[in-house]
Amino acid sequence: MSLMTKLGLKTLVASCLISVGTGAYAQLNVLVTGSGTSQFPIATANFANEASSPQQVSAIIRQDLQRSGKFTNIDAGGTPVSETDSVDLGAWKAKGADAFVSGSVNKLPNGQYEVRFRLYDTVKQQNLGGLSLVSAESGLRMSAHKIADYIYAKLLGGRGVFATRLSYVIQTGGRYQLQISDSDGQDAKIALSSPEPIISPAWSPDGTKVAYVSFEKKKPVVYIHDLPTGRRVVVSNQKGNNSAPAWSPDGRKLAVALSRTGNTQIFEVNADGSGLRRLTQGSSIDTEPYYSPDGNSIYFTSDRGGQPQIYKMPAAGESAGAAQRVTFAGAYNTSPRVSPDGKQLAYISRTGGGFKLYLQDLASGTATGLTDTTHDESPSFAANGQYILYATQVNGRGVLAAVSTDGRTRQVLSVQGGVVREPSWGPFMQ
Repeated sequence: MSLMTKLGLKTLVASCLISVGTGAYAQLNVLVTGSGTSQFPIATANFANEASSPQQVSAIIRQDLQRSGKFTNIDAGGTPVSETDSVDLGAWKAKGADAFVSGSVNKLPNGQYEVRFRLYDTVKQQNLGGLSLVSAESGLRMSAHKIADYIYAKLLGGRGVFATRLSYVIQTGGRYQLQISDSDGQDAKIALSSPEPIISPAWSPDGTKVAYVSFEKKKPVVYIHDLPTGRRVVVSNQKGNNSAPAWSPDGRKLAVALSRTGNTQIFEVNADGSGLRRLTQGSSIDTEPYYSPDGNSIYFTSDRGGQPQIYKMPAAGESAGAAQRVTFAGAYNTSPRVSPDGKQLAYISRTGGGFKLYLQDLASGTATGLTDTTHDESPSFAANGQYILYATQVNGRGVLAAVSTDGRTRQVLSVQGGVVREPSWGPFMQ
């Protein structure tokens, strides 16, 4: 099988062979296994007045913290505790909780909802602050995710990704759906429904747009989809195949793989479709471009050495400097994705006849397998670099999975009775 067949058509062929009987707005189910080396014990009380709220905010917060693999939830009982209530922190510490969360959900006269909460450190007997978040009913879940992010940052010192979003593709009967969901796979919305395959979604740096490849013109064409308005524009419809869009960090350009010259090469194009410029100059197949976070380099897959490996070149292209090979462990490596801090490379390696997710330290070159599955594809880093989302198969069915970069925490996100693939984890929201 040629590199182009493997990279360009594997999704199309697989999608055409699978029929899914899932509902139009099927939610992803999440199964979490494993945990971090040390988990932070926290008790989150039921919020005051949330029994009459359309969303159980405290339950969403607890689920977020549990999913991260970095917290363990201490039973807070069934009694609601408001952010204004007096709290016996010593009693919660005695129950095993090093932190305690209380709050309330109130419907405002204008129909919106205000969520308030307070976070306490029971060990130091300190009030760690809180927030007041006002949203429409449809924003209550996101308010809960933002609270979980606040807790994560205050207690662990880094940014959480609970308030980020996912994109992925589900096939429903003879139609393909590009869906956008919360980071937990819930509150899914259909951005695009088509009778033809949709592949390779990629988030813009500001999280307002998704670039993807659609076959609706009976050939692969790259589109940019503005999520708030639903407006779509064609970015690349050159002769031949247009594939593998990747955004520059400033959101002004995309790198794409085009076969307009015969063999697939990497080009750069402005986000409005103008200014097409060729970046690779070889006679080999060069595809799957991905910008480094600083925007100075592009990683890509090439078979110029005989088998597909990952290379790195200046963002201005090979005319500005020769491409350097990056992966040396394994004979067949594809799908490069660089961590947000630029220090790690996630990719797919063919190992023992299967395809597995690997993580390479770019400074040392040390590569580590992160999964025990054999059909991995389409890796995507979380915005904080702590997790990698990817597509794989479990019991012969296509699912999404996420693994922490230390390999200790795993999540499987599946659709009941259906198949989901082509994941991309969105950026921090502005």
